[in-house]
Amino acid sequence: MNHPTPHLSSEQEIARFGSGKAVQRLEDQQLLLGAGVYANDVSLPNQSHLVFLRSPYPHANITRLDTQAAKGMPGVLAVYSGQDLLAAGIKPLARPMNFKRADGSPLSSTTRHILATQTVRFVGEPIVAVVATSEEQARNAIEVIEIEFDALPSVTTLSDALAPTAPLLTEAPDNRVAETRYGDAQATQAAFDQAAHVVHLNIVNQRVAALSIEPRSVLAYPDQGRLHIRMSSQMPTGVRNTVSDLLGIDKEKIRVIVGDVGGGFGMKTGAYAEDVVTAYCAHSLQRPVKWIADRSEEFLSSSHGRDIQTQAALALAADGKILGLRIETLANVGAYPTMTGLAIQMMIGPWVQSSVYDIQTIDYHFTGVMTNTASTGAYRGAGRPEAIYNIERLIDEAARVSGIDRVQLRRRNFIQPSQMPYKNPMGQVYDTGAFEMIMDQAMEKADWAGFAQREAASKAKGLWRGLGIATFLEWTGGNALEENVQVQILADGTIEVASAVNAMGQGIATSLAQLVVDVFGVDISKVRVILGDTDRANGFGSAGSRSLFTGGSAMRVGAEKTLDKARDLAGQALEASPADLAYESGRFSVKGTDLNISLADLAKRQPEGRIELQSSTTASGPTWPNGCHICEVEVNPATGESFVVSYTSMNDVGRIVNPMIVEGQLDGGAVQGMGQALLEGLVYDSESGQLVTGSLMDYAAPRADIMPQMFHTFTNQTVPSTNNVLGVKGVGELGTIGATPCVVNAIADALARNGNSQKSQNLQMPLTPFRLWELLNGA
Repeated sequence: MNHPTPHLSSEQEIARFGSGKAVQRLEDQQLLLGAGVYANDVSLPNQSHLVFLRSPYPHANITRLDTQAAKGMPGVLAVYSGQDLLAAGIKPLARPMNFKRADGSPLSSTTRHILATQTVRFVGEPIVAVVATSEEQARNAIEVIEIEFDALPSVTTLSDALAPTAPLLTEAPDNRVAETRYGDAQATQAAFDQAAHVVHLNIVNQRVAALSIEPRSVLAYPDQGRLHIRMSSQMPTGVRNTVSDLLGIDKEKIRVIVGDVGGGFGMKTGAYAEDVVTAYCAHSLQRPVKWIADRSEEFLSSSHGRDIQTQAALALAADGKILGLRIETLANVGAYPTMTGLAIQMMIGPWVQSSVYDIQTIDYHFTGVMTNTASTGAYRGAGRPEAIYNIERLIDEAARVSGIDRVQLRRRNFIQPSQMPYKNPMGQVYDTGAFEMIMDQAMEKADWAGFAQREAASKAKGLWRGLGIATFLEWTGGNALEENVQVQILADGTIEVASAVNAMGQGIATSLAQLVVDVFGVDISKVRVILGDTDRANGFGSAGSRSLFTGGSAMRVGAEKTLDKARDLAGQALEASPADLAYESGRFSVKGTDLNISLADLAKRQPEGRIELQSSTTASGPTWPNGCHICEVEVNPATGESFVVSYTSMNDVGRIVNPMIVEGQLDGGAVQGMGQALLEGLVYDSESGQLVTGSLMDYAAPRADIMPQMFHTFTNQTVPSTNNVLGVKGVGELGTIGATPCVVNAIADALARNGNSQKSQNLQMPLTPFRLWELLNGA
């Protein structure tokens, strides 16, 4: 016998599926069933495959290139060189702008053609594109291309690139791309001159790979006079616009579609050279062309993260008050500096360099340096992890130098809630923050006071135990604060919403659906979220932890406006004033009568068979999520092995829409941060320019076994953001930003507690067993 489903009120639906509830992710069902639609899951009739011939040299002139034999190979449809595309009028990728060299002259950069024309500048740069009816045929054709090079001197490290005898990679007098200076050097020097305590650290943030499970993937094809591009991307609109500009195709004739994405972490923002080549091949041949990067191509040619060296110094008064902060950073931005790569290190990182501390006297100097390596760009946190790592290492070292307890030192320098809104020395305005409260809550959850007992237990096993802390904030939003949404009420009662923020595994579709439930009070199954389609919505995309506070705010406002529009239409249908209508669970009724109409019936009455509204909402500023992360490590002094044995974090991410998704973001981010601290590092051979860590056999990626059994994540919602209608703060990168300094500070603490304070100053990531053993043994 069938039982009817009981009717639930709007309040009951919101209680089940609205904001604040740990609603299971709507995206997961199809993924768990193996029914996800990634770019490589789609194949089309008459589809062809693209393979690239890539440079084996870090720097060389192409002296001879003969592709005739390749063109005659079985199944080959086309072979394109850089010169072919140049002759076809294909533009180069955009060069960075808005930055200058130290003398005020324009920045020094190189022109990046989507296929190298005369000179290759890093190992892995694409030179020739071969399109064939199968991938195997394309690879076979690559093998018969005749190419000769005249090798040129190359540099891969910052020290080599800045050496007096370094080969010059552009026409500039050195390999410095651009420089930025912030603050007051004279005032900062005066602060250091009068300081009771001065701390200096040489800090390296090593180069790392984003390492998404799904590699970059593109399927481009013509359809009804338009170019369609199905790909794995965080920014479909940006890809559409770049392809339009470089290929000279009206952007309205280009549609970018993004299905499921197997991780992005910032690496899949914007269009790569390979993406544009794939689009060109499909447009030129008028047939589907697919390119799926293999893992080696990802290591060689996707954008890398971090790679900076910093001389950091902190001046303190006798009571521990910070008097001045000096930062001098060199950033390896690769062979083709990008706008993103430069902005991350020379502007965005500096925005948060003073973090949660009341520091107004600064002297910052940031220099981008060109090398013969892959370009650096966005990777989870994008400049903020590096900056926070600098200041948190300085704070802990200052505590050791001054003899002031590190917690008390933080208390002495925290920005107070009474100072909000607070303008930091970079002119960035924090709208809210209660940093000391967050630290106190984290210390209680982590049982900070009980550490001595746990340390004694570790010593009994011959291990050194260390206690690490990081108190910090971050900036979110990418300064792209406007977002657009399309809301439609369909004739079957479905509420379909489209947004330009993009899914990449973070669960944003579920959070957006919950916000729609908040407004319409319907079952979440009646909400359909459309993402990743430039025919439905265009905007900045998902990066910089902006998806919810911009896209979510726009969704809330758009849903409310659509319900208001529906109320007016219902008033006309029921011949009543909109003010006399009650609304509940998808149905309007005239108060005090039995007259009513459902959203579905109301939509059917409209000429288009639906109620539709386009809406744009702009947040009033970025958000400033913050936290206190605390971890404990055990170090084996005999082997150099270190293990994170407990990890506790308290995170202020403002109002929370889905606690489960927020916790997942924080936990995943923390493990990525641990990976940089303990394991990861992309390494180029300085002589040959070859990438030594070019496969998963060589690159140490973090795995589940680095997570401690004691792993506790907490959130605080008592300090909502005032910069958006939801009160939310970005969460996607916060865990990564906190974890790296927290883990390294814990290892430094373990060394200092066991008579190695001097060596703790010299810790450099990744803290592999061999590296730590070398440090402990003076090797």
